[in-house]
Amino acid sequence: MALAALDTTVHAELRSAAHTVDAVKIYGKDQTEVRALDGVSVDFVAGRFTAIMGPSGSGKSTLLHCCAGLDSLTSGRAFIAGTDLSTLNDHDLTVMRRDHVGFIFQSFNLLPILNAMENIRLPQRLAGRRPDDVWLDQVIDTLGLRDRLAHRPAEMSGGQQQRVAVARALVSRPEIIFADEPTGNLDSRSGAEVLGFMRRAVDDMHQTIVMVTHDPVAAGHADRILFLADGHVVDEMTEPSTTRVLERMQRFRD
Repeated sequence: MALAALDTTVHAELRSAAHTVDAVKIYGKDQTEVRALDGVSVDFVAGRFTAIMGPSGSGKSTLLHCCAGLDSLTSGRAFIAGTDLSTLNDHDLTVMRRDHVGFIFQSFNLLPILNAMENIRLPQRLAGRRPDDVWLDQVIDTLGLRDRLAHRPAEMSGGQQQRVAVARALVSRPEIIFADEPTGNLDSRSGAEVLGFMRRAVDDMHQTIVMVTHDPVAAGHADRILFLADGHVVDEMTEPSTTRVLERMQRFRD
């Protein structure tokens, strides 16, 4: 799908799932101060797959965590579904994350005593809700998990566990899904399968995904890539391919 070039402002013609305005995150102070984000304004358009890349220490995971409400900004603002996260107390922030955000992590974060279906349904059960059974079936079938629902994590491969984690993120139909190195613990084949399913979640289920990755192959599945360096957005790319991403990353090293 061809996309027009996007800048980092909020576009009136495209709905924003999340965005930041002049985001600053500082760790430590005085001589130990580290400015992980330095005035970052970005927009994550609904229904698109965005990758965030950059060298170690560039601020990419910090940006993801602050956008997702897992960490707070030192200054500036972060929004999800039009709500300024800095205006929310701890309870309301928890509700915001539960109702509007999905998470996929490198370590899967599945509960070992629960089977796949129980892990998928856990967030909804904790919220005291029943999932939409039609949507749940669509997620399970799209991710190819129908024959694994009774298996516990120890009985599944890494790729299967990550597919369960993707299903868990999708089942509440969140406004946005944040993925932090989701293929980092997978072999290349399993990683490609998970990325393919994430791509289908965007194309077929109209989900919004923001993924931090260091892998050019993973980033090649996205609609758009933001490149960070030293806490700044220094470039972006639409219609990425693995070759184009590798060429751009080489410029960081030169």
